[in-house]
Amino acid sequence: MSTDSSTDALGYPATFAFDPPATIARWRPLVHWLLVIPHLVVLYALGIVAEVLVIVAWFVGVFTGKIPEGIQTPIAMYIRYSARVSSYALFLREEYPPFAFDASFAEPGNDPRVRVDFSPELEGRNRLTMFFRLFMVIPQAIVLAFVAIGASFVMIVAWFAVIILGRWPEGMRDFVVGFIRWSTRLNAYASLLTDEYPPFTLH
Repeated sequence: MSTDSSTDALGYPATFAFDPPATIARWRPLVHWLLVIPHLVVLYALGIVAEVLVIVAWFVGVFTGKIPEGIQTPIAMYIRYSARVSSYALFLREEYPPFAFDASFAEPGNDPRVRVDFSPELEGRNRLTMFFRLFMVIPQAIVLAFVAIGASFVMIVAWFAVIILGRWPEGMRDFVVGFIRWSTRLNAYASLLTDEYPPFTLH
């Protein structure tokens, strides 16, 4: 994996790293929205399962102070798969994401561009922050919504840039990758994989 600004270096319990290609075929932005549809269908189905498991995890965690690994690993799988699909849908890469469903915390290594690792908390959980997790996510969600608006404008400019230049401008790419990284951390926190509050940063 790359060790540049596309690598997560803060040591948060949910890390996202992206190994960017030097070039992108100019036709890619024109068709990725269509090619990614099968993945979006699978992602939607997995998302329903993950939402149910998060609800179960909330009740179990609040009442027992721990969340079994068997509940957390499918959630981690969904978040990892979501990050992979996002990197392809936003034409940051050419390689098609694998239809791989490894329910594990450690990155299985079957994607050449994306790496998502988790260091979840299983026992000794903070019941109070889990109980109020939905409210604690609100500040992050508000700020990330504004970041998403910025990322949308960047994507529009990058769409033309890739078609004309055959590559992502580095600063634009790093901003969008940072947005995916931030989303991955927030998803892990909201899904109760960790009690550590995510940083307000793209890095």
